[in-house]
Amino acid sequence: MSTIKIRPIEHKDNEQIALVIREVLIEMGVPKVGTAYEDKALDMMYETYDKPRSSFYVVEENSVVIGGGGIAPLENTKDNICELQKMYFLPIARGKGIGMKMIKTCLDFAKEQGFEKCYLETMPYMKAARKLYAKVGFTDLQGPVGDTGHYSCQAWMMKDL
Repeated sequence: MSTIKIRPIEHKDNEQIALVIREVLIEMGVPKVGTAYEDKALDMMYETYDKPRSSFYVVEENSVVIGGGGIAPLENTKDNICELQKMYFLPIARGKGIGMKMIKTCLDFAKEQGFEKCYLETMPYMKAARKLYAKVGFTDLQGPVGDTGHYSCQAWMMKDL
């Protein structure tokens, strides 16, 4: 019997979640430059999200990390906006409603932190992810907000909290 749970990241998860994210980015054909792939944060996700108004969650199945997602203040903006970040799942985690549960977990945290809006960046061809984001109320934007450094991401979305 498989047990799937979403929980806050722990230091011991750093290596596993970095591998998951890089594997999914390669699978999706995401450029390695100008995207999350080259973020230094990937190898130290626990430390990256161990900050005020930030949280990262992992999806664990039978003690193995199979995905994750996080919330942090959007960089380089004065507005009260958070960013849904680094939400990636291995193929074995997809199609089970885990993405919806992860978004709910992240957005609930964002609301608790008092954010007014949530922003995200993705790739135009990541249709399943974009469909999921739209289902929970994210709408397309014409251009980026803030400056995440992910200049290769060409799809931007926002949701009022």
